[in-house]
Formats: sequence, C-alpha cells, structure tokens
Amino acid sequence: MKAMVKIVSAILGATLFIAAPAMASVDDDVSRLQKEWEHIKYELRPTEQEKEFARLTGEADKVVAQNPSRAEPYIWHGIIEASHAGAKGGLGALSLVKNAKRNFERALEINPNALNGSAYTSLGSLYYQVPGWPIGFGDEKKALEFLQKGLAINPDGIDSNYFYGDFLFRLGELDNAERVLRKALQAPPRSGRKLADEGRRREVGQLLEKIAEKRNSSQK
Repeated sequence: MKAMVKIVSAILGATLFIAAPAMASVDDDVSRLQKEWEHIKYELRPTEQEKEFARLTGEADKVVAQNPSRAEPYIWHGIIEASHAGAKGGLGALSLVKNAKRNFERALEINPNALNGSAYTSLGSLYYQVPGWPIGFGDEKKALEFLQKGLAINPDGIDSNYFYGDFLFRLGELDNAERVLRKALQAPPRSGRKLADEGRRREVGQLLEKIAEKRNSSQK
C-alpha cells in the first residue's frame, strides 16, 4: 500500500511539474499576442496595420492550435481578427469578423469569465459594429445583451465601459454614453497594459468630443 502511495505521489508530482511550465507557456504566448496587438494598434500608422494584423493572426492561429482548451487564446485571436477587419475595411472584412465571432463564442463555451469577461464585451462590440442581415450578423439586441454581460463581470473596466459607451453613443443616447465613458476614464490602470490604457483613454476622449459636438450642433 505504501509503495502504491509513493507511485501515485510520484505521478502527481511529475504531472504538476509538467503542467506548471505548460500553463506559463500559454500565458506567455497570450501576453506576447497582447503586446504585439497593442503595438500595432496604438503605435503604427493606419497604412501599416492591415499587413501587421494579418501576420499576427497567423501567430494567433498557432497559439490557439497549441492550446485548444484555453479560452484566452481564442479571445485574443478574435480581438486580432476584429482589428484586422477594421484595418482592412469593406466587404472583404466580413470573413474576418465572422471568424472573430466564432473565436469569442468558443471562448465563452470554455470559460465565460476569462480575461474579466472580455469575450462577452468583444462579441457585443461586433454585434453593434457589423452590418445586419443580409450583409452581416449585426444585431443591436444581442449587442446590448453581451455588452451588459461583460459589464456584469467587469463593471469598472476601461474596455467594458468604453464599448458600452460607444454603443450608447451610436444609439444617440448621449447623456448615458457620456456617463459610461467618464466611468471608463476612472478605470484603474491595468498591470503591464500602460500602452493599451493610454490608447483607450484617447479613444474615450475622442468619443466625448463627438458627444459635445453633437450637442452643440443640435443647439444651433
């Protein structure tokens, strides 16, 4: 019996020893995708972004293939593809956003709470930015549903509030949009995400300027 216990303990010890580096590896891979995405989105010129997002999508393919049971690679694969679609523009981007949608849906099947509910927020952002039927899958009701689910998990996050604020702005709900966007500006800084935080705050500021412009034009 003691011998059996020793054997089981040895197996468990070996498993834990192997699993820990594997976990570190996927987290490192996801972090690398995240850092490269931030660099492309916030430091490169728009004319350079499409090519670089296409390259990074290929890198994300590998990370997902190596980690099919983890939600985080699917989330970042989706974010990169959605950004690639934004840089590409036009009808040619539809296949990219459809792939991004599938990645977010797969992430939700695995772990809806991964990365503070980012799959919900990202999927919601697709639903309000993509054209509706028959061109695309855009749907305001689904956008609201997923954005609110993302907010429920991460109520004080800069991204969850930014995208909800952008959605409200597009609906013409200027007062609510401003309230949510100002909350986004109050979001605590994210560890290791300084570049992303600064870039997102600029985007929040640009939206607030658009709200002010709409108010001024309506008063004339």
